[in-house]
Amino acid sequence: MFSKILIANRGEVAVRIIRSCKEMGISTVAVYSKADAESLHVALADQSYCIGETSPQDSYLNEDRILSAALLSGAQAIHPGYGFLSENAHFAASCLRHGIAFIGPSAESMERLGDKERLKTLFAKAGLPVIPGTEILPSVQDALDAAEEIGYPVMIKARSGGGGRGIRLVTRAEEMELAFLSATSEGKAAFGDGAVYLEKYIHPARHIEMQIIADEYGEVLCLGERDCSVQRNHQKLTEESPSPAVSPALREEMVRRITSSVKEIGYQNLGTLEFLLDASGHYYFMEMNVRLQVEHGVTEAMIGLDLVKWQIRIAAGIPLNFKQEDVRLDGSSIECRINARAPGKVSFLHIPGGPFVRFDTYLAVGSVISPAYDPLLGKLIVYASTREEALRKLRAALCELVIEGVPNNIEEQLDIIEDTRFQTGSYSLDFFSQ
Repeated sequence: MFSKILIANRGEVAVRIIRSCKEMGISTVAVYSKADAESLHVALADQSYCIGETSPQDSYLNEDRILSAALLSGAQAIHPGYGFLSENAHFAASCLRHGIAFIGPSAESMERLGDKERLKTLFAKAGLPVIPGTEILPSVQDALDAAEEIGYPVMIKARSGGGGRGIRLVTRAEEMELAFLSATSEGKAAFGDGAVYLEKYIHPARHIEMQIIADEYGEVLCLGERDCSVQRNHQKLTEESPSPAVSPALREEMVRRITSSVKEIGYQNLGTLEFLLDASGHYYFMEMNVRLQVEHGVTEAMIGLDLVKWQIRIAAGIPLNFKQEDVRLDGSSIECRINARAPGKVSFLHIPGGPFVRFDTYLAVGSVISPAYDPLLGKLIVYASTREEALRKLRAALCELVIEGVPNNIEEQLDIIEDTRFQTGSYSLDFFSQ
């Protein structure tokens, strides 16, 4: 087992990883930008290194500075969290060259699975149903020809996209050129890759993701689903497990197909497969995230496992010590993402408590929220024996949560969970367009 781990991230996920490391008796090393010098993850870590200016390019995306900090500190492994370098195959390979373990999949796996079009082909061959779509399209005319064959509406998607970026809906041919150029430009700016492809637009639909975990000894387990259908501009706002739309029979089928497919491609560590579920109960594979998900806490609350600890154990060569039949989805877990609406400084903070109430955050009184980084302030997660009880618990926790000095979306989250569609579990990706 590792004795010292560097966390190559910031904010709530850095705090989250440090806490798991402390519980495992592992020393931690924080890295931070000048803007984050007073951040909570810096205070909690055993060692810390400033790696640059506020800009992510000068700090959290600077591979050389992060590796230098790891070597100087004597860290044996690096946990990338999510975002930043978490899906960067070059960084994972650089860690290996310097004798440092990368807590996540191998660089080879990331290279192979990072191309979404190629990934769909791999999983289709392995037996998963996929959304009808195309390979990479070099021109607007190619996109127009493909859309005529597939049938409108279609989605243009950046090959290296994520977090809702590089995605455009096209309902008719007249919209194609602008959407194609816009998606290409956004993909190039955000990911350094302007390649795009088309997919059939499934509508109405729900966004269902399945959490998997795999060790180096060939054991692959599926830890159940999360319903992430309440989104604005492709950004998730609430998540829950189990999904009200997934029956036990459908879940059993998906688990069987997913575990078989992931074994076939030889993946290791934590990962998430994302699907669209249509109104008839047909599901279609979209993409795989080869990292820790923002909403991993929903699954943790549901099944009683610390996924960060298991990431670390798998990277250290420790086999999984439980089986698929041990994974039970009893009860209900729901999460609300609390986001900043504008920069600010926290002047007052009250975090709700009580049994099975969790708020993953990096906030403290005096915390400064910079516009340079993701607006996520924290994740409010509850668990209860029934969905109805979980909703009541979540409403009480949202009413108790107070963050002053930073405009935020607490009131919006209350509106979401009190909406009749959410209360009845009948919502879809159209939640904000209806």
